[in-house]
Amino acid sequence: MMVPPAPSLQSAPHSGHSLTGADTPPPPLVLASPHSGRAYPPEFLAQSKLSLTQLRRAEDAFVDELMAGGPARGVPLLAGHYGRAWLDLNRSADELDPEMFEPRPAPHDDQRGERVRAGLGVVPRVAALGLDIYATRLPLAQATARLAAVHTPYHAALSDLVARAQQCHGYAILLDCHSMPPLPTTPRGAAQVVLGDMFSTSAAPALVERIARHFRDHGLRVTCNAPYAGGYTTAKHGNPSAGIHAVQIEIDRSLYMDLPRLHRSRGFAGMAQIMTGLVQDLLHDAPRLGLLPASLRAAAE
Repeated sequence: MMVPPAPSLQSAPHSGHSLTGADTPPPPLVLASPHSGRAYPPEFLAQSKLSLTQLRRAEDAFVDELMAGGPARGVPLLAGHYGRAWLDLNRSADELDPEMFEPRPAPHDDQRGERVRAGLGVVPRVAALGLDIYATRLPLAQATARLAAVHTPYHAALSDLVARAQQCHGYAILLDCHSMPPLPTTPRGAAQVVLGDMFSTSAAPALVERIARHFRDHGLRVTCNAPYAGGYTTAKHGNPSAGIHAVQIEIDRSLYMDLPRLHRSRGFAGMAQIMTGLVQDLLHDAPRLGLLPASLRAAAE
């Protein structure tokens, strides 16, 4: 198959995201880390009621670094540059809380979702622990400017990476990588990794099971779709019928972070090795997981 021209190896961070590890021809795997950004514009910090530490608790801190073994092996990693409290790249551009802005945004069905009502829209109203970020309403123009400058280019870049992989191999795997607070303990122990495939609609079951087996082989407790089934990224980009498989991965932050201090812990290196191993396993096993769309599978038989 013809492969479109490769994107630049690394985008400037001020574009809102960075891209590393984009080999030509592309591998079938794409990595994304939308919530690991830790930059905050000065004007936002001046607007916010919260300290920088309070804002940073909304981040999936260091997830981009956990995935660094992928780019080292030619697998592209697209990482958000700005903090999640400023703009959430894993939300639809229409998930705007009408009560936050003046004037109010045009009505849209996405405004009525549970996440928006909870203050967790594309421009969040609250940070970690439900703390209000702003003292007053924001000009709607601020939200539209953030979306145009950062949200739209990020998802355009992700679409391009996935399309290149699919055009080259007939299928593509997108791993949307996140971290989560420790989950409540159950009789079987709290899940340490949660895989989301939008209840079997964004990825082939064989792929999800292969990812789950990798983590279980390393002694980690894994669940699927509870409490995180996936978000905007998996819903927008996942399309198994076209050979595009998107899986959200949530990792317990306490496995690799000192949570009170927002520092890497002694477990960081081990967790990074596990994530590098996942990349290697998928690159090796993907051709045998039946990820091609039905039309291409039939043509190959």
